Amino acid sequence: MKSAVIIPARMASQRFPNKPMAKIDGIPMIERVWRQGVDSKIGDVFVACCEKEVFDLISLRGGKAIMTNPNHPSGTDRIFEAFSSLENKDEYESIINLQGDMPLIDPMILESVNKPLMHGYEIGTIATDIAKKDAENPNITKVLVNWHKTDSVGESTDFYKESKRQVENIYQHVGIYSFKPNALYNFVSMKPSNNEIERKLEQLRALDAGVKIGITYVEKIPISVDTLEDLMLIEKIIKTNNETNI
Repeated sequence: MKSAVIIPARMASQRFPNKPMAKIDGIPMIERVWRQGVDSKIGDVFVACCEKEVFDLISLRGGKAIMTNPNHPSGTDRIFEAFSSLENKDEYESIINLQGDMPLIDPMILESVNKPLMHGYEIGTIATDIAKKDAENPNITKVLVNWHKTDSVGESTDFYKESKRQVENIYQHVGIYSFKPNALYNFVSMKPSNNEIERKLEQLRALDAGVKIGITYVEKIPISVDTLEDLMLIEKIIKTNNETNI
């Protein structure tokens, strides 16, 4: 399944301004994520950005960057604009939305996010185990999964942040998505649903419209960078790994 891996990058984050260019052991975060996408070898990798600084960085590294409208309401809209601009877009069977704040993501995980599409779903995403302390954390997105007995792919039935005291089939949602091209077009064409607005979870737009989202389970997903503290922790992990491998 040939994929277009698209990484949305935006410097004007309210919680962490200039996050894509924040350096981790001397290398900008967006470059690290882009390299992980390239190492997956599942297709072409693009960075969808709206600042020349990011565009120039990826271009100078030999990558493919696409300038997009800075006023998009979401990363998904940015990805759709970037994908729509590709001259060879008809060659791709899937579009993968790889978040630009996951510098430690295992390249092989990107192949896993395509599994739901291979099982007939229009949209796919990933779940991992949730720690007991995170089950009550409103900053952690949870997904309720109905697992199929015949294969390794499940189906999401709900996404939420506030605890519902649910204990079975609850996992931490990992915000990497796969879309069939028509599904991405249909998704960005829909208006945000009431649940999406209330819970601030974009994926609920699909569920509320009756679009099923397939789930792949993956163990031990590394943390993403939401804060400066996360950045410092990831830098420590990278430096430790480098020292171990010397």
